[in-house]
Amino acid sequence: MIEWERAESATLEALVGDEERAISVITVSELLHGVHRATRARRARRSAFVEHVLAGFEPVPITETVARVHAEVWADLSRRGQRIGAHDLWIAATALAHGLGVATRDRADFGRVRGLRVLSPAL
Repeated sequence: MIEWERAESATLEALVGDEERAISVITVSELLHGVHRATRARRARRSAFVEHVLAGFEPVPITETVARVHAEVWADLSRRGQRIGAHDLWIAATALAHGLGVATRDRADFGRVRGLRVLSPAL
C-alpha cells in the first residue's frame, strides 16, 4: 500500500472501480511498519497518509477460514515449485476467503495464486 502513497488517488480509484474494499490486518501491519521505518522528515507525512487510509476500513482479521485457505494456497504453490512472500500469502488468503481481489503493483507474486483477482495498473 505504501506504493499507493506515491500514486494519484484517481489512478487507484479507476483501478478498483466498484470493487468491495477491505484491508487485511497484515496490510495494516505493513503500513505501520513503513511509518516506523520512515526517516524523521518523511514519518509525519507517511503517518498522516496511513492513518487516513486506515480510518476508511475495518481491518479483516485472520480467522480459521482464512487460515484454511492460506494452507491450501501455500500447499498449491509448493506443489508447483512457486513461492510468494509470507505476508503476501496471508493477504492473498484473506482476499480469497472473502471473495475479494487484491489491488497491488506486485502482479508477478500475487498472480501466482490461483483464483485470485489481481487489480494492477499497467506498468
